Amino acid sequence: MTQYHHIIESVPNFSEGRNQETVEEIVNVFRAKEGVKLLNYSCDPDHNRMVATIVGEPAALKAVIIESAGKAIERIDLNLHRGEHPRIGAVDVIPFIPIKGCTMEDAVSLSKEVGSELASIYKLPVLLYEKSASAPHRENLANVRKGEFEGLDAKFLLPEWKPDYGEPIKHPTAGATAVGARKPLIAYNVILGTDRLDIAESIAKRVRHSSGGLRCCKAMGVEMKQKGLVQVSMNLTDYSLTSVYQAFEMVKMEANRFGTPVMGSELIGLMPLEALVDVAAYYLGLENFSVNNVLEYKLN
Repeated sequence: MTQYHHIIESVPNFSEGRNQETVEEIVNVFRAKEGVKLLNYSCDPDHNRMVATIVGEPAALKAVIIESAGKAIERIDLNLHRGEHPRIGAVDVIPFIPIKGCTMEDAVSLSKEVGSELASIYKLPVLLYEKSASAPHRENLANVRKGEFEGLDAKFLLPEWKPDYGEPIKHPTAGATAVGARKPLIAYNVILGTDRLDIAESIAKRVRHSSGGLRCCKAMGVEMKQKGLVQVSMNLTDYSLTSVYQAFEMVKMEANRFGTPVMGSELIGLMPLEALVDVAAYYLGLENFSVNNVLEYKLN
């Protein structure tokens, strides 16, 4: 992407992680398109969710995001969808993150353009969140998702939850979509050696900021039914304030209270190099270590 001077990242989340044909239909929209690059995508059958990471010039990125939303709306019926992750729509959330030559204001502007067109083209109600939010109570994505797809009819009856774009009526199969601009986020899960969801939920409550835990951490307990285990699923909204190693160590400490081992962890999507360097420096006890000490970084 070095040939482009203005780069924004988008990490759209689609409510399908089991039907590979549907996943490929959506992902194919991002492939071989001028001005954008598909960096990564991953599926989780327990969450029943697919997350893609795309970077590109604002206009080109806008076009593929809108096209991919259309493909998801065509193929995903939320009335039939079941999964561990909360969701309000077939295209559940579309965040925009400024990367190079763009400001947060540029990302906010792009999010509003996309939101307006999603409502106009697909009759999809859109709620703006994070830096794009039209009111303080809409900033937190968890508040936007509260009630999920099944609760949208009742939610849209409340004046404070009128969609920012589109009519206050959920799309019959695709629900609604949250669109916004934000800082880079790390989606990180810690897997526990137990099948007890109550333990994962208890640990998540202690770890997340809303319950007095880590400042930039959102967390919930999730069943991994295919593995017969549970996990603490986290979003680290600012890794410079709450690092990956802090989240991992706190989960491990709380799990020890229940006599529950930590089996490992997993990253959903991509992680900034600086966040990984922080982890290496912590566990190796490296002093004055930064990305400038990484060979490949110096070669770029």
